[in-house]
This record gives sequence, C-alpha cells and structure tokens, in this order.
Amino acid sequence: MSTHAQRDRIAVRRVYDPPAPADGTRLLVDRLWPRGISRERAAVDEWLRDIAPSRELRTWYHEDRDGRYDAFAERYAAELADPVRAGLVAHVQDLARRGRVTLVTSVKEVEHSHVPVLVRHVLGD
Repeated sequence: MSTHAQRDRIAVRRVYDPPAPADGTRLLVDRLWPRGISRERAAVDEWLRDIAPSRELRTWYHEDRDGRYDAFAERYAAELADPVRAGLVAHVQDLARRGRVTLVTSVKEVEHSHVPVLVRHVLGD
C-alpha cells in the first residue's frame, strides 16, 4: 500500500469529540486515561498506553513547552524505536493496512503533542 493510501487510513480525533462511524478502529494513544471520560463515551477499541511518551519525557516537555517541541519530538521518535513501542507501531501499521484507524487523544493542542510524531512514525515518514 502506498504511503498516500495509508495516510488516508490514519485519522486523529480528540477523545472529547463524539465517535463517528467513519473512525474505524479507535486507538487511545495517551499514557493516562482522559479525565471525566467513561470507557463507553471514549469508545476506543484499544488503549495503547505504552506507545505514548515516557512519563519522564512528558514531564520534561511540560515543564517548559515553549521552544522544546522539536527536542521533544526528536526524543519521542527515539523512544518509538525501543522494542515495546516499535511493536505497537507495527500493530498500528497492520491495522491501517486493513482499514481506517483513528488515533484518539485527550491533549488540547494536538499539533504540539506526541500524536503528529506518532503519525509520522506509523507512516514511515
């Protein structure tokens, strides 16, 4: 499958938005369960907490988010190469080859989070 076709099969949504039939397989990609969201409302098929950034990296990034995103993205990409996370990335890639996958997150600013790094990694960019 071409990267373009695979790109069309990966979507990102916030967990606070209602699920949609077009979401396909919904994967929660945050380390912590979203506050105030029941499992029913989240409507996720799998919770891939170990694909999220380590607690240490997340804490470091949140201490001073201004100007740290590039370094955060680089460090998170390195974490995605560890065996456990690499296996989870391969799992997401396999799901995307079979149909639509929606990465679900609770972060407010998705574009400045781990999710774009994860998407690039899943797509092999």
